[in-house]
Amino acid sequence: MMGLIHTSFLVLMSLLVFGCSQVEGHLQPNIVKVAEGTLQGTVDSTSGVRSFKGVPFAKAPVGELRWRPPQPATNWQGVKSAKQFGNRCMQRSLYSDMQFRDSGTSEDCLFLNVWTPAEQSNNLPVLVYFYGGGFAAGDGSEKRYDGANMATKGIVTVTVNYRLGVFGLLAHPQLSKASGYGGSGNYTFMDQAAALQWVKRNIHAFGGNPDKITIAGESAGSFSVSALMASPLSRDMISGAIGESGSLLAGRLTTLTTAENWGEKLVDALIEQEQLISNNSIAQLRQVPAKKLLTAVAKTQYGRFSATIDKYVIPKNIIQMYQQGEYAKVPLLAGNNSQEGSYRSILQNEEPTVDNYRKAVKRRYPRIYQHMLSLYPAESSEQVKDAAQAIASDEFISLSTWNWMNVVSKTNQNPNYYYHYDHVRPQMKAQYWTNKWPQGNARGATHSAEIEYALGNLDVNPLYHWRPEDYLVSKTIQQYFINFIKTGNPNSKGLVKWPPFEQNKQLVIGLKPYAQDNHHLHHRYTELNRLISIDID
Repeated sequence: MMGLIHTSFLVLMSLLVFGCSQVEGHLQPNIVKVAEGTLQGTVDSTSGVRSFKGVPFAKAPVGELRWRPPQPATNWQGVKSAKQFGNRCMQRSLYSDMQFRDSGTSEDCLFLNVWTPAEQSNNLPVLVYFYGGGFAAGDGSEKRYDGANMATKGIVTVTVNYRLGVFGLLAHPQLSKASGYGGSGNYTFMDQAAALQWVKRNIHAFGGNPDKITIAGESAGSFSVSALMASPLSRDMISGAIGESGSLLAGRLTTLTTAENWGEKLVDALIEQEQLISNNSIAQLRQVPAKKLLTAVAKTQYGRFSATIDKYVIPKNIIQMYQQGEYAKVPLLAGNNSQEGSYRSILQNEEPTVDNYRKAVKRRYPRIYQHMLSLYPAESSEQVKDAAQAIASDEFISLSTWNWMNVVSKTNQNPNYYYHYDHVRPQMKAQYWTNKWPQGNARGATHSAEIEYALGNLDVNPLYHWRPEDYLVSKTIQQYFINFIKTGNPNSKGLVKWPPFEQNKQLVIGLKPYAQDNHHLHHRYTELNRLISIDID
């Protein structure tokens, strides 16, 4: 009898211990309980960092849920394994520097990943990072976005998958009519907002503070941050924002009418293709297998999509929203790289002479070329390269980042911080270089070159010949980012002081960072906005 009592007592104690471990995580740190059920992740044996991968934050957007707002994830029974990355969203292979760790593409792709420190806490700052890729490619499993290193610095780090391309941004009159708000498109940003809602509701289970969420992203991810800061769906959940190269504040938004017309033309083109569908029907298009639809769209001239003023996610012109203070008034850290675009995109195959430069600018900007030459002057071959590179960078993405920071600084009482990243990344290892042309030396920090430095992931990303100076730059920029995520201010002892943008300063980040006056950028971008008719003031 005593043996039976003893056995029962042990079973009871085991159940109690298991139950406590789900809530508190002390005895089983790889077990957490979220609103939808219990998750089992992994614990790194060296750092102690806990990771939970492939966590569904919404239902699979398939079938009737294709081109609809994300729906809450389904609850599950028992313990769900969170040891492997979920599928990446539908996309073609576009960029050779994307190193995925998931099992492949699928329309069932609304997953997020969490890395959290070994120590137990309920009050850690949270970083939610959105990947880049032109809203056409990318994934939260990419090596350069790995969250483990940030977690070792006391930050709960989250990466998020979101719908891309035709699956994420298609607008169409039939979709608008059925939406309930008279608009369509922007499912990409709805996914991101839904992920933020999930984080807000559940991040305490991973030791995070739901009231201390900084959102960040690079390129399309930075565009996303600018949208989420303004969107009524998300702006109340944000305590800080980091934008690396780009925003929607430079003519990057499409009107609903234009987006719907584009969607109709796409559907018409699909009707002509291999009898993919027989009439202009979204209902039929929802029945087309995802891979077949992705391939068919790529064969048309309508395969590029943009954010839309959809009356819901982005209710009106986003520049006006920022000007009128309709956004999350939180600290903003944003900036550009020194070589966002190449001078060759302006000069094409011409030699970088002053005469060729002037001709190229006249071809590209026939109505305003004299103004452009005064804003981007060049009197020597090397100056031609600098000037053409500056035009290409501004045209591509740098102007939009500046506009974002500039308008926020006028309506936001918090200090805001602007950077110019100038560290040249080493060449890619030969086995990873897949282009047909020889690999050349960069003239500056190319687009996306700062990501693995800022997140501390040089060792995670094996593509490049990393040098000792790369680790020094990474240590510096990562510390600035960590400080900002924790306090809203990038500065701390041992770092070159980063003055706020409101003092007409920027920080040039390289091997030896330094603060720089940016009056020349104020002049250039004010004139450029005027020339291309963007009302940013």
